[in-house]
Amino acid sequence: MTTGSINVTAENIFPIIKKFLYSDHEIFLRELISNATDATLKLKHLSTLGEVKGDIGSPMIEIKIDKEKKEIRIIDQGIGMTGEEVEKYINQVAFSGAEEFVEKYKDKVEDTGIIGHFGLGFYSSFMVAHKVEIYTKSFQEGSKAVRWECDGSPQYTLEETDKTERGSEIVLHIDDDSLEFLEESKITQLLSKYNKFMPIPIKFGTREQTLPLPEGAAEDAKPEKITVDNIINNPNPAWTKKPADLTDEDYSTFYRELYPMQFEDPLFHIHLNVDHPFNLTGILYFPKLSKNLDPTKDKIQLYQNQVFVTDNVEGIVPDFLQMLRGVIDSPDIPLNVSRSYLQADGAVKKISGYITRKVADKLVSLFNNDRKGFEEKWDDIKVIIEYGMLSEDKFFEKSDKFALYPTVDKTYYTFAELEEKIKPAQTDKDGNLIILYASNEKAQHSYIDAAKEKGYEVLLLDSPIVSHFIQKLEGSKEKIQFVRVDADHIDNLIKKDEDKISKLSDKEKEELKPLIEEMIPKETYTVQLEAMDSNANPFIITQPEFMRRMKEMQATGGGGMMGFGNFPEMYNLVVNTNNELVGEILNTKTKKKQERLIQQAFDLAKLSQGLLQGKELTDFIKRSFQMVK
Repeated sequence: MTTGSINVTAENIFPIIKKFLYSDHEIFLRELISNATDATLKLKHLSTLGEVKGDIGSPMIEIKIDKEKKEIRIIDQGIGMTGEEVEKYINQVAFSGAEEFVEKYKDKVEDTGIIGHFGLGFYSSFMVAHKVEIYTKSFQEGSKAVRWECDGSPQYTLEETDKTERGSEIVLHIDDDSLEFLEESKITQLLSKYNKFMPIPIKFGTREQTLPLPEGAAEDAKPEKITVDNIINNPNPAWTKKPADLTDEDYSTFYRELYPMQFEDPLFHIHLNVDHPFNLTGILYFPKLSKNLDPTKDKIQLYQNQVFVTDNVEGIVPDFLQMLRGVIDSPDIPLNVSRSYLQADGAVKKISGYITRKVADKLVSLFNNDRKGFEEKWDDIKVIIEYGMLSEDKFFEKSDKFALYPTVDKTYYTFAELEEKIKPAQTDKDGNLIILYASNEKAQHSYIDAAKEKGYEVLLLDSPIVSHFIQKLEGSKEKIQFVRVDADHIDNLIKKDEDKISKLSDKEKEELKPLIEEMIPKETYTVQLEAMDSNANPFIITQPEFMRRMKEMQATGGGGMMGFGNFPEMYNLVVNTNNELVGEILNTKTKKKQERLIQQAFDLAKLSQGLLQGKELTDFIKRSFQMVK
């Protein structure tokens, strides 16, 4: 037996590890299983090189709990260690055996899959244990098994032991303040969170399995039940396989494996696979954006060689794709020692750009191969795509090939198709192409009808970011202007050369305007008299496009709104001087009746815009019943 001091640079290394090095104590299990996985993968690689004698079998990792003894055991059947290797890799803190292994065999084995670079991973044990033992035996022929023990101080004991099986067994003597980790449910939760897709089978206890009845069995035959190992992980998840080897059902099954509480299948998937200039694999899913989708739970999961790292992929996945689901696995993403957050560097930016490009290419492919199916999915994906067009210039450049612009009649156009369709009808006298749109088909129904009577197309753009979105489009295309269909009466929305003649003279208009202004709140409404078709409504309420758009952009954040302050509610009351009712208002001799007609017409205009509420609505209903008596 030998004793000694662990080669550390400070006496307080263990308090630092316990309190500060790892942000979350539960990380200890992930680190120890990662090390056990490394040891097992090393054994497999050495076996393929002929450096291990005999059959290595089917090695697995096993987790055992002993509540009475307050012990957790992590057992592997991997490469094991000699006494000299324990001195080197355990006692010399932060000397990574995995790093040395990769360096030695990098030219002999393609993609070793070694997690590596952990260094301090083993010492995370002391976050939850007051004493740690290692029983280990190297695969090397003739090597002797050794036992290492440390109580959380720099002092350790190393001695020979009678272990006969190859591999290592870590024994954690759990602190009284960490007894929660002796609960089976807690360990099951951690294994499911961090180790669900580790590349080596992980056993945690046993379970009962019912065998199927053989063919021709008697009707009263009872199926046999057997006890089998409880393997908690899937060592070969879908993202590690080639797309050609997977069916659509395989991708759907894997989605349900990732998100067991999601009952709706995703709309489509994108399989990521690149090995230059960085290594990255994964599968991303476009989910159906339903009310059941929980953005705080069902996130993209980041793995490093099948070890779960985090579901905070900020910086790796562009912001507009944060609503996607799935897995990204890359050994090239830099991580801190606890692997709890990501460092933004050149590699990460390249990965983000690659993912953006792959998503855009997939959307182009879907659009080209099945346009009808793509149109059916549009409502579920449009917010993601519109946000991407706003935030990522390269994505915006590719969007012309697949971005759709639906009309209120459920016809879908690309931008090029839309331009072709509405020219020259919606070109104004200055040569601008005016694109009319509605944000609420029901609320703006009368305005839409008026536009359609003119033969105009009206888009339905109802996403929360529509104001920002159309601002971006206007800035990227020449002589294009988006105008919401209720921003003015239809003749003013697309100004042509011809002007309608008013039935009222200038003198009559000068007499009419103050009569109406007396009846409406001046701080909110501006009265404008316009000559329109006689069958158009007498009073129309509109909201100026600029003011409304600026207000919406301010409400949804940003858009250069600094310094504008809070936008007040401002509307135009457009009075149709060619409508018969307007002429009646002007010619009515009784002041009371005149006021009642103005109020009724004004309230009807407000009602059409959803602006009539509370007492005003109640008074309007009473007045309406009185007028029809």
